[in-house]
Amino acid sequence: MDDVALEAGVSRALVSLVLRESPKVSDERRARVVAAAAKLGYRPNAWARGLASHRKKTIGVLLNELHNPFYAEIMDGIDAGAAEAGYRVVLGTAGSRPGGEQTALDTFLELRADGAVLVGPRLATAEIARAAASMPVVVVARGVRSKAVDSITNDERHGARLVVEHLVGLGHRAITHVDGGSGAGAAARRAGYEEAMRGASLAREIRVVAGDYTDLAGLAAADTILRSRRLPTAIFAANDLAAAAMIDRFETAGLSVPADISIVGHDNTFLAALHHISLTTVDQPRPEMGRRAMALLVERMDGVRTTSVNVRVTPSLVVRSTTGPPRPAS
Repeated sequence: MDDVALEAGVSRALVSLVLRESPKVSDERRARVVAAAAKLGYRPNAWARGLASHRKKTIGVLLNELHNPFYAEIMDGIDAGAAEAGYRVVLGTAGSRPGGEQTALDTFLELRADGAVLVGPRLATAEIARAAASMPVVVVARGVRSKAVDSITNDERHGARLVVEHLVGLGHRAITHVDGGSGAGAAARRAGYEEAMRGASLAREIRVVAGDYTDLAGLAAADTILRSRRLPTAIFAANDLAAAAMIDRFETAGLSVPADISIVGHDNTFLAALHHISLTTVDQPRPEMGRRAMALLVERMDGVRTTSVNVRVTPSLVVRSTTGPPRPAS
């Protein structure tokens, strides 16, 4: 800033006013400072500015999995909301690394981020609450029982019920659920499937195959199902990624979707809408969830609200080409 002031022939204080976009500076002096800063390649030191203002206008975003389009589409909404509010984003992801989520969260704390949005975290609630003691935290796609944490969740049980009702309405009885393992929302999704099956008097047809929110888990689950003595007529997959992988495996094995087996996904990501997949799936408003998460975070960071807010999104079912009546009994 001293160099810019010397180049522009003004005081350091005036340079500071220009950089803070103060209206108290004349157009002529503002132009001189801007030109001097451009000539010298000056960039404001956000870290130092943050120390002075106690706000760095930076948030951390943790994505559980970069390869899952569901998380990426939530990120679209967060990014848009952050830009509108004037915040920069530091992105962290766990991937398959043990302790990766904790490392990313610790990094946000070390960087003194103003707040954090955690998308689909598998972290223990205690660790999330501990972070929330140092900065505002919003969790997306998972409920967290903590007065210090805001959350946005999908009504997983309702979504599972929509799937089972749709398949039963088509005439299916042997409906298998490939679950999301320890992933965010998986337990509630699984419970919703079981409740809906019992509600349809199909308790004896309940079958859950272990899975996860990945394509590899979908492939493994498809192999498990293909080895079984009796194939189901319909499958409710953990998410769109697993469902797409299962379709690929079944068709490679000579089965036709939906003539031989119907498949339903979850999340309604761009993958589900691709013409050659055309997947029936449960819709969650991904970008809107991200925007809402950012809005909740800004409220916390601005001190507008200190009580926790838990937003529950009601899903809907998008029917496409991967579901149809069950195959005739042989």
